[in-house]
Amino acid sequence: PKVAFLVVLATFGAQSQGYEVYNIFSPLNSGGSAQETVTIDDEKNAAIINVHAGSCSSTTIFDYKHGYIATRLLSRRACFILKMNHKYIPALDKLQRYIYEKQTLNALFSNKYTWVKYNPLKSLIINADWLLFGSPIENLCKQIPLYKGEVVEKKDDVGAEGCVKAGLLGLLGISICTDAHF
Repeated sequence: PKVAFLVVLATFGAQSQGYEVYNIFSPLNSGGSAQETVTIDDEKNAAIINVHAGSCSSTTIFDYKHGYIATRLLSRRACFILKMNHKYIPALDKLQRYIYEKQTLNALFSNKYTWVKYNPLKSLIINADWLLFGSPIENLCKQIPLYKGEVVEKKDDVGAEGCVKAGLLGLLGISICTDAHF
């Protein structure tokens, strides 16, 4: 009887933390695959996506509470932040459903990306307002350069070079590009 009680208590305790973790393997154009770990944190109203793909690895936080998205790119040793626009980004519960369907059905795929550009000379944020951006983004980006990104309607509007993909590959991708128009 005591063992059954402990198992039920442990299960209830894990659910009450408000965490859901998903592991997804996504094919890459190079022929390999990338492992993505997605953590949905209901308590903080955020989704954290870690893409494990060697030098193309990234961490992206969708902070619904503060209304910002931040991506830390390993290859650029920098963070990029943008205001969340619900025209491009689904609500957290919808995102969670998409992730669940992608993981279980392995059939959900979208090659649609949110295109983001930044200007390395003009968009560097010197004194970040961490209260505005929230502690999850502060923890991700505090020790490295932080750039403000700008969403563009389509790839042709980017006028950009050196794009790097992040976010949730094949579902809710973000392509961050250097603005070539200085």
